[in-house]
Amino acid sequence: MKYMLLIIGSQDSDPLTAEADQGLMEAFMGYHKAVCDAGVMVDSNVLDSFETATSVQVGRTGDRIITDGPFAETREYLGGYYILDLPDLDTAIDWAARCPGARAWRVEVRPIQDFGLS
Repeated sequence: MKYMLLIIGSQDSDPLTAEADQGLMEAFMGYHKAVCDAGVMVDSNVLDSFETATSVQVGRTGDRIITDGPFAETREYLGGYYILDLPDLDTAIDWAARCPGARAWRVEVRPIQDFGLS
């Protein structure tokens, strides 16, 4: 089964020092290598800043509503993700706990529904 590990940051977090930021990036590179070496990696990406987001909604009359930035009024943002192919939720939780994002922010684990379309 595939699981998405969503790395959720917070605008309320204290900014990292350059040294801490470098250490976090090295930790993510090590984690990335670990999931690849384990053969469970499906996909992964870091997202650009939430400030670059554009939200699109289609109204009842079919008109597009375009909003700069994330639509939700929240202090949290989606910073990146991993999609891993794992046997069960417990294994997904173990991988999430190993993710550096779980120490710096938090990681949300979500099973991906398979509709057999791809």
